[in-house]
Amino acid sequence: SNKSTARPYIEFLERTGISLSVGQIRWYTKCLNRVFLRMGQWKPRYLRTWFTAGVVFGMVAMLLSVCLLTLMVYNTLTRQHIEQQVLTPVMPGVNLPMNQIFYYLLTLLVCGILHEVGHAVAAVREQVRVNGFGIFILAVYPGAFVDLYTEHLQVISPIRQLRIYCAGVWHNFIIVIVALLVWFLLPWMLMLFYSSGTGVAITYVLQGSAVSGPRGLVTGDHVTSINHCRVTNVEDWMQCIGQSMKDPSSGYCMPVGEIGVQDVSYNQSWHKNSWYLIFQLKHACLPARSTSDRSPCRLQSDCRNPKVETACVYPSLDNSTTFLKVYRYGKAPLLFLGHPLDLHYSVHISNYVPVGVFIPLNMPYVIETFCQYLISLSGALAILNVVPCYALDGQWILLAFIEYTLRSTIPDSDIRGLIYSVIILFGTLLLTANIVIAMWTLFAT
Repeated sequence: SNKSTARPYIEFLERTGISLSVGQIRWYTKCLNRVFLRMGQWKPRYLRTWFTAGVVFGMVAMLLSVCLLTLMVYNTLTRQHIEQQVLTPVMPGVNLPMNQIFYYLLTLLVCGILHEVGHAVAAVREQVRVNGFGIFILAVYPGAFVDLYTEHLQVISPIRQLRIYCAGVWHNFIIVIVALLVWFLLPWMLMLFYSSGTGVAITYVLQGSAVSGPRGLVTGDHVTSINHCRVTNVEDWMQCIGQSMKDPSSGYCMPVGEIGVQDVSYNQSWHKNSWYLIFQLKHACLPARSTSDRSPCRLQSDCRNPKVETACVYPSLDNSTTFLKVYRYGKAPLLFLGHPLDLHYSVHISNYVPVGVFIPLNMPYVIETFCQYLISLSGALAILNVVPCYALDGQWILLAFIEYTLRSTIPDSDIRGLIYSVIILFGTLLLTANIVIAMWTLFAT
């Protein structure tokens, strides 16, 4: 009965190309072979130039990666200050926020697939058969692989091998370039749907914070200024918050005769839905909104009026409290009383303000974040894979490069093999040392 029960399961795995092992799920298919064949036969001269450029990039990247990794080890051994690690292990929950895991895993999958597609298309271009293509999940980390016909790969010339071996890291570099272009051109790409340079959009409000509530900030609000500090983008927002922490709260010009009329501490004319503040000079309890709508002032001389006696009244606040007016497009300003950093940390903002109510508010953030992950991870994969190390692309790139450059000058294959072994051993130890340093740095801080 156990055999009869297991047979449909095994047949399902064989039919779908799925294989299971400890900590790993793998899917393998030959359905994409025709796609690779058509891509590899499209404009052969163009593809030859394209993948030859990849060889140049691969060799330059290998030299740079070895120099960078060597410098990192040297700086660590000599105890020199290191601004940024070349390799930083990414671990969910340690140095990767849990709400960023989707971007991280999706980026790994996209970079892995395009990396292997590069190998497959280059192989077809160089008349090497592609047996199949697959995707795997190792623990929680996704990846991809391509199965090439080994006998075909071994009999072609070294320069053709280099075009195949370097195609993966070349495509990783192209991903970085494309992501950078999208990132920098995003305001122009989204200009029909989002406005930029006119303020910032509130994309998140912390519930229960000082800025939430019926009259507080809500997602979608278009903020144009804080007090009289103009906000056109996120950088302006930061500068205005910082400026409000340095400057004292401004006062407001108010006719002396109106102060007594509106002072609720005397006439007891409280309005349940109004907000009142104690103002200095006359020590009056005045309506905050109507008072702050008046002309601002710093000194009593700012309120000179030959017709009406006017006073500059200031909010009575302690040293850590600031009174701010956050101006919103199409809405009454938000009156904020507290530390400016509380305002800053209670919201998330974006440079992109939707021009319509049906346009997704977080779409620019999603695109920007995905581009940032593509730049970081695809660049790291290019640097990592090109290192002359066992089990990486750099191992085969180095072997083909030695055969291409040294076969005529060093006919003895044993000597070439010795040179290859020494460099591979050095590269493996170098990469291992950098990984150990990166892990130690991650958990030691």
